[in-house]
Amino acid sequence: MIPVHNSKIQIRPLYDEESSTWTYLMIHNPSLSCCLIDPVLEKIERDLNLIQELNLKLIFTIETHIHADHITSSGKLRELTNCQTYVPIGANIECATNFVKESSTVLLGDVVLEIMETPGHTEHSISIYLKNLCVFTGDALLIRGCGRTDFQGGNAELLYESITQKLFQLPDDILVFPGHDYRGFVYSSIGEEKKLNPRVANKSKAEFVSLMQNLNLPYPKKIHEALPANENCGILK
Repeated sequence: MIPVHNSKIQIRPLYDEESSTWTYLMIHNPSLSCCLIDPVLEKIERDLNLIQELNLKLIFTIETHIHADHITSSGKLRELTNCQTYVPIGANIECATNFVKESSTVLLGDVVLEIMETPGHTEHSISIYLKNLCVFTGDALLIRGCGRTDFQGGNAELLYESITQKLFQLPDDILVFPGHDYRGFVYSSIGEEKKLNPRVANKSKAEFVSLMQNLNLPYPKKIHEALPANENCGILK
């Protein structure tokens, strides 16, 4: 059970095994309105079926960044449900209906989601903060890790600042819901990651940058397919 202490909000993590992506269905209980954070095209039937089963109305989707490892279903969901699509400003996604930036707010019912710009993994990455409860960190901060910084305008120095000067400034008990997980974890907390994240905890910026520059990771398998598709809201040309 996810310890969400807010009677108005329910959070359903939904997993894509192929890309190790977490999609989050956030439900506003009083109104039965909902949103999807980082939806995956291959899981659109699962997501729509769940929304229908729970008698929900999809109000919007929101992308934490432009993904290189999976194709978003945001455009297709908009076609099917007439929902809105939110993306980070500057990400060059002309097909989106709404653009968000630092301190932008998005409403789900009467619940306010606050946008934090947390660049570094990509040039235009955001986190989504639900005050006093949780933060959806995309690929900026993972559980015991962080996103890579070697393509899509990634910048290790910026990512270090995004994590330490923004995310780690949130209260320790704020839950962390990451964009990916590769080891079976669903959530963490700001306090846990400040103490236990091996890439950031007790690391100087120089140490972090050196570590990130020497990861030598292979590119995502779907990068050449995913990036152009996601620049068109996931609609394949």
